[in-house]
Amino acid sequence: MARNGGVDTSRARIQSYVPTYQKQEWQAHADELDMSLSEFVRSMVQAGRRGFTADPSSIEPSTVAEGGEGEQSDADPQGQRLEDRVLSTLADGDSYEWDELVAAVTDDIEAQLDETLQDLQARNEIRYSGREGGYVKK
Repeated sequence: MARNGGVDTSRARIQSYVPTYQKQEWQAHADELDMSLSEFVRSMVQAGRRGFTADPSSIEPSTVAEGGEGEQSDADPQGQRLEDRVLSTLADGDSYEWDELVAAVTDDIEAQLDETLQDLQARNEIRYSGREGGYVKK
């Protein structure tokens, strides 16, 4: 098991289903950034977790109509930019693999997601449906 401090940095596989057009958009954007699709999705999830918000005027109506969320800005309401966190992590002079660096600059998303899902279920806003293959909005 790979560890960085107290964080388990070993890899775990996840699987998600998205509309084909969305996967194609993500793949094109990943290609523009010279990233694999997995790296791109990990980066975007972590960016979203950090509270990156879109300026409502920057969201293209066609993107929203297609079920997308629009482009995200690099604003960080906590006042600490991701670049600063990366530089701070690398300041120790050690080298970090991709997954180690991700673990070093992120918090535990699973615990936050679990708590959020429990809260939403308690408020009767969502439910888990085995028949439908996961969580659904009520």
